[in-house]
Amino acid sequence: MASAFLTTATTPTSLSFASSSIFLSSHQFHIHKFNFPILPLTSATTSLSISCKASPIPVLNFSGEKVGESFLDLRSAPPSTARAVVHRAVVTDLQNKRRGTASTLTRAEVSGGGRKPYPQKKTGRARRGSNRTPLRPGGGVIFGPKPRDWSVKINRKEKRLAISTAVASAASSAVVVEDFAAEFAEKPRTREFIAAMKRWGLDPKEKAMFLMTEVPENVRLSSRNIGTLKMHTPRTLNLFDILDADKLVLTQDAVDYLNQRYGADYLGSDDEDEEEEDDYEGDEEGVVDGEEGTATEDSDVVN
Repeated sequence: MASAFLTTATTPTSLSFASSSIFLSSHQFHIHKFNFPILPLTSATTSLSISCKASPIPVLNFSGEKVGESFLDLRSAPPSTARAVVHRAVVTDLQNKRRGTASTLTRAEVSGGGRKPYPQKKTGRARRGSNRTPLRPGGGVIFGPKPRDWSVKINRKEKRLAISTAVASAASSAVVVEDFAAEFAEKPRTREFIAAMKRWGLDPKEKAMFLMTEVPENVRLSSRNIGTLKMHTPRTLNLFDILDADKLVLTQDAVDYLNQRYGADYLGSDDEDEEEEDDYEGDEEGVVDGEEGTATEDSDVVN
C-alpha cells in the first residue's frame, strides 16, 4: 500500500477507488481497490503532487524464490485529487481511441423516394410524400450519428501524474522478477511460462500485466496465447491496462525506469512526452502480444 510522506497530526484513514462514484458501471472494466490516505487539507498539502514511496516489493527468481526486495519511489497525486486525476486520464484515453466513423443517411441522402407513392387525396390513407420517410423501413434515420472527432486534450504532465499515481497504488499487488529471457532462449514454451507464473503467485485465469524494458521474441511468443496477460514495454505502457490488471509484474530494469521516469526527481522535458505519445498512437492496441504469427509448440490457450 502506498503511503504519502506528509506531516499530519491525525491517523489517516483509507479511501478506495472502487467506492468512488466516478467509476460508473458504463466503463465495464475491473478496477483495483487502490487505497490512498485521507489527510487534512493544510497549507502544506496544497502541492499538485507528492512523493509516494511504496512498501518493499519482493524480488523473485525464475524458480519463485525470494532473492531480495525492491522499491517504487514515484510522484503521486495528493489524496484529495488522485481519484479525479486518474479518472480524467482514463476517460481521455478511452475517448481518444474512438474512430468517430459511425455514419447514417438522412431521408435526403437515401437513394430513391423522389416519386409520391400515391395521390394526396381520395385514397382513404394517410398522406405520404416519399417512401424514404424515417417512419418506414428503408427510409432515412432521424438524428443519426455522423462522423465526428471525439478526441479531447489532457496535459502531458497530468497524464504522467495519473500513470505514476496508478502504478504507486498498484504496488501492493505487484511483484518484481529477475530477468527470465535466458530461460526461453532456445524456443518459446507457453506451458513453461504458465508454470513460472504460478511459481510467482499468479493465477493464469486472473488478469496480469508484465512490464519489461524489452520483450524478447521467444518471451512474446510464449505469452501471447495467454488471454489474461498483457505484455508491455515503456513505449506501450498505458493507464487502462494498469487499472484493469489484477497483478502487476515488473522486472528490475522496469522498476528503475519507473523510478526515473515517474519519480519525484524527474526533470524531463515535454519533448520526451510528445515523442512517447506519438509512439503509443502508432500502436493502436498498445500491447506487444497482439501481432499475428505462427503457432508455437505446446501452446496452451488460457481463457
